[in-house]
Amino acid sequence: MQQRNRRAFLSLAGTAAVGAVAAACGSNTGRPGDPPPSTAMSAGASSSAAAPRVSLQQWYHAYGEDGVREAVRGYAGSYPAAEVKVQWNPGDYDSKIVTALQNSAVPDVFEAQVKIDWVRQNQVVPLDDLIAPVKNDFSPAVLAAQTVEGKVYGIPQAADTQVLFYRKSLLQAAGVGPPQTVDELIDAAGKLTKDGVKGLFAGNDGGVGTLTGPLLWSAGLDYLKAGNREVGFEDPRAAAAFGKLHTLNANSSLLLGAPADWSDPSAFIDGLCAMQWTGLWNIPKVRDAFNDDFGVLPFPKLDNSGAPSVPVGAYGAMVNAKSAHVKEAKAFVKWLWIDQTDDQLEFATRFGFHVPARQSLIDKADILHTGPAADVAGLLKDHSHLIGGPVWTQTANTALSDAVAKIAKEGADPVAQTKAAVTVAQAELKRLFG
Repeated sequence: MQQRNRRAFLSLAGTAAVGAVAAACGSNTGRPGDPPPSTAMSAGASSSAAAPRVSLQQWYHAYGEDGVREAVRGYAGSYPAAEVKVQWNPGDYDSKIVTALQNSAVPDVFEAQVKIDWVRQNQVVPLDDLIAPVKNDFSPAVLAAQTVEGKVYGIPQAADTQVLFYRKSLLQAAGVGPPQTVDELIDAAGKLTKDGVKGLFAGNDGGVGTLTGPLLWSAGLDYLKAGNREVGFEDPRAAAAFGKLHTLNANSSLLLGAPADWSDPSAFIDGLCAMQWTGLWNIPKVRDAFNDDFGVLPFPKLDNSGAPSVPVGAYGAMVNAKSAHVKEAKAFVKWLWIDQTDDQLEFATRFGFHVPARQSLIDKADILHTGPAADVAGLLKDHSHLIGGPVWTQTANTALSDAVAKIAKEGADPVAQTKAAVTVAQAELKRLFG
C-alpha cells in the first residue's frame, strides 16, 4: 500500500492535506475515555438511556503508518452513544468522497479538506457550534483548511508538512552549505550529484506535484490573494520561480524514477540522493538510518523579496449533510475531536511524526521538543502556508499543474504557461463568485 500523508493535500488533499500518525497492537481498543458529557448531548446525542443506539459509518483514507487503523477503530469502539463502524479506504480516497457526497447518505462522518463546491451544493454540515469553545486553540492555517465564507466545516485532526531533508556529511564533503535561496538549492543539487548519487529528489514527476506551492511562496506569491477573490500568481515573479524548476530538471541533478515516490524516504535512506523533499512523518525512519547525520530545512526563498516556506495540510472530521443521523454524527465528532484530547495527541504523534492540530497539544507532544522534529514545529509556526485551500478548485489546480509540468519537463515558455493557468483560475473564481 502506498503511504499517504495527512494533507489535504492533500488534493491536497490531498491537503491536502494536509495527510496530514508504534504502533497500537491489534487488540488495542483505544482509551475508553469519559462518558459523553452533557455538551455532547447538546450536540445531538439522545439523553434517553432506553433509546436504541444509532449506527454511524465513519470513513478514513488508508494511512500508511502501522497502528493507525487499529487505533481509530478503538476510538470508535469506545464511543458509548452510538455504534460507529470504521471503513478504511485504500486507493483514490478523495474521488470516492466526492462521489459519496453527491449520491449517498453514507458515510455519516468522514475525513477530508472542505471544498467550496461541497458547501455550495449543501453536501456538508457546518460545525461552528462544536468548535466555538476551542476555536482559538487551532492554528490559523489549519483552521483555514476547513473554513468557507466564515463557517467551519471540519474539525482539524492533525497537521502535516513537508521539508527538505539533507545529509550533513555529504553537504560538508562537497563544501556546500544548507541552501537559503532557490539558486543556492540549484547549485547545491549540482555539486552533490556525483558517484551515482543525485543531488535532490522531489518526486518522480520532477517536483511538479510537490514544489509548485513552495515555488510560489518563495516568490512571495500564493495560489489566491487574501480574500480568495483574485488569482495570486498573476505576476512575472511566478513565471520566474517556475522557470527554476526547469533548471533543476534540465541539469541532471534531480533523481527521477526512484522505486518509491517522494512521500517515502527510501531514496534518501538508500543513498540515492543527498537531499529529499519529503514529509515530517518520515523523521523516525531517517533518524534510525542516519542518527544525527541529517537536518531539515524549509523550501528556500527565491530572493530577498520572497520568503522560505513549508506547506501545511490538515484533514478534518466532517459530517455528510445527507446522513440520516446528522445530530448523532455531530455528537460523535465533538466527542472524538474536541473532547478526547488524549486520543487526539496519540493519533498525531504515536504512529509517526505529525503535529497536533491544537496548539495546547503541541506543548504536550514530547517528540516535537528536540532535534529536527522541533525544527519542523518551529518552521510550521513561522513559515507555514496552506496548500491551495477550499476555494482553490480541482479545475484550477489541474491547469496550474499542467502548466508547471510543461515548463519543468518540456522547457515551455514560463510566461505563456503561467498566463494560461491564470486564465483558468480566473474563470473558476468567476464561476464561484460572479
